[in-house]
Amino acid sequence: MTNNNAQNHIVHSELFTVRDWIRFAVSQFEASDIFYGHGTDNAYDEAVWLIMSGLHLPMDTLNNFLDARLIPTERNKLAAFIEQRISKHTPTAYLLKEAGLQGLKFYVDERVLIPRSFIAELLANGLSTGDLSPWIEFPEMIESAADICTGSGCLGVLLASVFPNAAIDVIDISQDAIDVANINIANYGLQEQVTAIKSDMFSALKGPDNKPKLYDLIISNPPYVDAPSMAALPQEYQNEPQLALGSGIAGLDHTHTILREAANYLNDDGILIVEIGHNREALEAAYPNIIFNWLEVSSGNEFVFLLTKSQLTLGHTPL
Repeated sequence: MTNNNAQNHIVHSELFTVRDWIRFAVSQFEASDIFYGHGTDNAYDEAVWLIMSGLHLPMDTLNNFLDARLIPTERNKLAAFIEQRISKHTPTAYLLKEAGLQGLKFYVDERVLIPRSFIAELLANGLSTGDLSPWIEFPEMIESAADICTGSGCLGVLLASVFPNAAIDVIDISQDAIDVANINIANYGLQEQVTAIKSDMFSALKGPDNKPKLYDLIISNPPYVDAPSMAALPQEYQNEPQLALGSGIAGLDHTHTILREAANYLNDDGILIVEIGHNREALEAAYPNIIFNWLEVSSGNEFVFLLTKSQLTLGHTPL
């Protein structure tokens, strides 16, 4: 055992309770240069998430377990998690193999992005708040839906919960992502409703007649990070699949493909919802003939747009 490992072992052997470990983790995180942004924004919340979920304890029972004593194997596990979080900047979601989105838990690992999406807000709240009116007023209006660039499949699972009568396809170019999406589909027992399809965007979405498959609703949270931002990403984000983040110089390559092709895959009354990060100004400049409907989310109305099929066909060629 090296001196450093021996010292760490002595320190960890002095931490007995959940309270001890949360305090220790907060101190270690505050003294480090780790970046938050995958579910928390501060050392305390990150520590509570890591310790409680690492011990398989419900987050809302923290006060009940603060003085519970840990056994040696649990202490070793948490010590390893904290060390990896700091030294390798591994996001906590990857350490725990889980991430939350709109009250649901999803399996995640390094094969997919950690779930985060304003579209999730709209799916969870849009019908009740009217944010999706007049385009979608009742769940029964959606009988078929697709999620392009699905990653972990989290938005597909949310689609199934909001539109229980809809047949849903979740699509990704990465077989790794499809494998993870299938884990989440199975975890929620949605195999009969949600189908994961490996496809480069729309290319494999064909019906029985080999014509484009048609949907009432297409959503997408595609890669949208521009080249300068990709170069400046914190290490935590660099530990995610880069294929799922970057989208060309301006961050719009995937969005261009969606706008060019989506109308071919929508029913006559179909709608498209796409998240684009901070690219609203560049997008509107590229498509002066399209009047985008910008949807209100928690951070404002610059991040998610909605278009009907008729709006898409008016002017989809960028300058």
